[in-house]
Parts: sequence; structure tokens; C-alpha cells
Amino acid sequence: MANLRDIRNRITSVNNTQQITKAMKMVAAAKLRKAQDRMVQTRPYANTLSKVIGRLIQGERMNHPLLRTVDEPKKSLLIVVGSDRGLCGGFNNNLFKEIESFVGKTFSANHNEELELVTIGKKATAYFSKRGYKVTKSFPGFFDNLNYEDTANVINDAMDAFTSGVVDSVYLAYNEFKSVIAQTRKVDSLLPLNAEDLIANDQVNSVQSDYIYEPDQVSIVSDLLPKHIRMQLWKAVLESNASEQGARMTAMDSATENAKDLERSLRLKYNQARQSAITTEISEIVSGAQALSDS
Repeated sequence: MANLRDIRNRITSVNNTQQITKAMKMVAAAKLRKAQDRMVQTRPYANTLSKVIGRLIQGERMNHPLLRTVDEPKKSLLIVVGSDRGLCGGFNNNLFKEIESFVGKTFSANHNEELELVTIGKKATAYFSKRGYKVTKSFPGFFDNLNYEDTANVINDAMDAFTSGVVDSVYLAYNEFKSVIAQTRKVDSLLPLNAEDLIANDQVNSVQSDYIYEPDQVSIVSDLLPKHIRMQLWKAVLESNASEQGARMTAMDSATENAKDLERSLRLKYNQARQSAITTEISEIVSGAQALSDS
């Protein structure tokens, strides 16, 4: 009977876990809807801003601090957008492996002399701190109250470090949202801005048009470039947030299905053990009755 009691306890435990994972899936689904709405609303603005800048600098030689390039960068900054919570499948680990592969290909073995990290989310901070990376700034709990102002402060510090010459390049690593079950790991070059890439984003290049700019192109570009950089990080944070909720929803759905399969297996095992116990008891009763009749 002790065996039956253990199996019953396991069934109860699995059933409770199943209820938890099902509830977490529903919560993630609700958060995903909100995260997707914010992300979809931001994408057109960020993409159009990039196209406008590309059109402004097309055919012009701009001398802007955010456009400066260094032939041999000595110091780089990598902004990593992770998550604050786990239970989201391979959302964080897949991104972190992609980052480590990028660092191995781009920097020398002693990467701490060439690379500094700014981590957004508890998971990114814990992962890279334990592995000897130089994490200069971390932002745990960033997604508890996700807003544009906090994101702008993060990227403003990076832009100040770049324009002052403290770092020669800035990279951004995050998960780009594709669908509920798919995310794309990306490590993009954020600074210096590549004028050719910005021009390539303008899909209207085939139509040659003349514009009158007020006050002038240089002033407009100087005002828009910092906004463009801030918007790129904001867009990446929203993409990552939506990807996290999608990954958690998928992971909790898989966990719920696995719990159902395990519960069915345990119930089958419980019924088999119970039937065996009943058969044993019946055999003992029949044997006892037979022994009494013989005496």
C-alpha cells in the first residue's frame, strides 16, 4: 500500500504542476498580446525614421560624431537584452550562445581588454558575470516597468561613451520576434552608424526627387540621428519582450502537455499496482478459506 500512496502523491504533485503551468501559459498569452501591440506600433516609426535619415544623407558627406569610424577599434561596448525571469525555454541560452560565438569570432581571447557589456535583465547579468565578462552596467528588473525613458537613458550613456572616444563601436544583441514559436537571435552593429546601410533602407531610391530642407540637411540629421539610435534600442527591447512572452507561452504549453502525459502514465501505473494488490488480497483470502475448510 505504501507504493500506492507514493504514486497517488506523485499524481497529485503532477496535477498541481499542470495547473501552474497552464495558468502561466494564460498569463504569458495575455502579456504577449500587449507586447505585440506595442511592438507593431513601433516598427513602422523606427523603419520610416531610418529611411528618412538615409534619404537625407544620400549623396552628402556628413561630419557627425555618430558617423565617425575607426580603422582599428580598441574598445567596444555590447548591449545585451535578456530577460528578468526564466521558464521561457531556450530564449536566453540561445541568445547567449550566439553572443559568445560572435565574441569569439570578433575579439581576441582576452576579450575583457577590448569589450565591455551592458546587460538588460537579470538573466543576462547573472550569465555573463559568472563567465568572466566585464559587465560595466546592469539593469535588473528592467521589464517590470518597461518605458521609453529608461531605455533612452541606457543608450544615451552608450552614445556619450562613443562620441567621447571611450569606446569605438557599440553592438546590440537581442531576440527579434518572428512568431509565437520562433525568435531570431541578432547581434547588430549600432555605432558607428553606417551611412550605406541607412541609404539602403530607403526603398524609394529608384525615384529621384528633390526636396527643400528647412533649416538645412545637416541640422535635421544632427537632430534625427540620436533619435534613431534611441529608437533602435527601444525597438529591440520591445521585440525581446514580445519574444520572451511567446517563448514562455510555448514552454508552458509544452510543460502542460508533458504533465498530462506523465499523469496518464502514473494513473496507469497506479491502476496496475492497485489491481495487483487486490489480486494478492483475494488470493490470500481464498487460501485462508481453503485452509480453514481443510481443517
